[in-house]
This record gives sequence, structure tokens and C-alpha cells, in this order.
Amino acid sequence: MPITKLDQMFDFLKSRPKKRLVAAYANDAHTISAVHTAINMGIVDGILTGDEALINKTCTELGINPADFTIIHEPNPQKAAAKAVSLINDGSGDFLMKGLISTDIYMKAMLNKETGLLDPGAILSHVTVIEPTTYHKLLIIGDVAIIPLPDLKQKIAITNYLIKTAHFLGIEMPKLGILAASEQTLPKIPSCYDAALISKMAERGQIRGAMVEGPLGFDLLVDKESAEIKGVKSEVCGDVDCILFPNIECGNTFYKTMTKLMKAELGAIVMGARVPAVLSSRGDSEKSKLYSIALAAMLVQ
Repeated sequence: MPITKLDQMFDFLKSRPKKRLVAAYANDAHTISAVHTAINMGIVDGILTGDEALINKTCTELGINPADFTIIHEPNPQKAAAKAVSLINDGSGDFLMKGLISTDIYMKAMLNKETGLLDPGAILSHVTVIEPTTYHKLLIIGDVAIIPLPDLKQKIAITNYLIKTAHFLGIEMPKLGILAASEQTLPKIPSCYDAALISKMAERGQIRGAMVEGPLGFDLLVDKESAEIKGVKSEVCGDVDCILFPNIECGNTFYKTMTKLMKAELGAIVMGARVPAVLSSRGDSEKSKLYSIALAAMLVQ
């Protein structure tokens, strides 16, 4: 059965062996609390790198026993991130999580050519699973945080990450829509042009595991009536599972509209490295961080 609500990930994970989470520079209350909740739910074991004194102090303030974690003392944020990555590489952890460090420090540790988590030629991308308050299913979207203006090769990689995430959530044949300003194939608009190419690739079997349609305007993606009025016939329209955004402005604006105006919850991870990596916004709720942990645990192979 496909997962249709974010909460359902917890029940699924409880039936599987626990995963080992490594949180980089986990000095903050939101990270510690979210990891501790995941530990109590029986879905992860938690390793925290960071300033041990600050972690212990934060745990005391939260009423959490620090002994519930494995704590590795490293007060320098860059070194704490590097240590977290090294723990993944030596097999001590199954997936990574960002703590109280900036995204650039976190990403630099992952991208380090000698000690990082990327295989040659890999493309890192951000994938978000959102539970909208006004839509009938989860939405799997990308990229909203890492690739500013993806080229065709990067869009193909993002498309495959979205499909892979949908499969792990139990959606056997996800419906993927490629967003553009218009549903017409307009050669002078790059988003329309790329969308048409990717759709044709899917039609020919170069991209597998999903129904792929594009270019499509946002109204057609989420509203079947709009598609009918415009005379667009597609099984994707009005029932989309995955959305590929043409640039980071579109994706990030949608992400923040969902969380800040629509009060939607979400899980967010980075894909393309050897393991999933939790990357939620510092402004996201503790619950979203917990969902991000669950999503990363779902995708561990």
C-alpha cells in the first residue's frame, strides 16, 4: 500500500531494522529533540557530533538523558561535519543529518573530493515530500534548495530521484509533471523545451518507472478541471505525485508557500550521495525534522 500521509512512514519503519543516524554538529534543541523522538519511536539509533558540553546542557533543558545518544565531542562546526561524514564512510552510520551548522559547511563536508560522500559524476539534489492541507495526496518535489538553474542533465537526475522516492513510498507508477509557464511546447522558453525532451525520453523508455508529462502549468498539475477546460488530456493532470521545478526560485517559493502560508508539514533530504542526508530548513518545525529523519531512513539501502 502506498504511503499517503507522512505519519504512515513511522509505522512502516517500526517493522524494519533500526537505522543509524549521524547528526552533524547537533548542539540545538530542535535537532536533539527530533532525533530523540525518533529513537523513542524505535526507528533509529542516534550518534551526535558537536560540543558535548552544549549537547548535555541542551539535553538537560529538554529533560532528555544524554546517554540515549552516542556523543562524539567536536566543538568546531567544520570538524564536526567532517567527523559525521567519516562515520558514514567507515560504516558506523546509515544516513546523515544537518544540525546547527550552515548548509554550506554541511555540503562542503559531503562534497569533499577525498573524504566526502559522492561517487564520481554524482549529482546532488534536494527532494521534499510535502503533505499539503488542500490536496488529496503527498507531493514529491525537487529541486528547491541546491541546484539554482538545473540544466537538462541535472533535470534528468532530479526526475529519477523523484521517481525513486515515490517508489520507496510505495507508489508503483507515480505521475510526474514537469512544471513550466505554459503547457505549450515553446522552443524559446527553456523550461518548456526541456520538459518536452524529458517527456519524450520517458515515452521511449530512457526514463523508467513513472508516467511523465510536460510541459505543464501548475494549474494543470493539481486541477483536472483546468486541464479539461484547456483541452489537455493526461492522466497526470489533477493527480500529480511528483513535480519537477525548472529553477530554484519556483521550487523554493512553492516550498515556503506550503509551509508558511498553508501550514503544510514535510520531510526533506539530499539525494545523490552514497547515503540519504537530512537537509531541512532552519525555519522548519521540529515535526518536519522528524519527518525528514523518517524519509531518509526509508531511503537507506
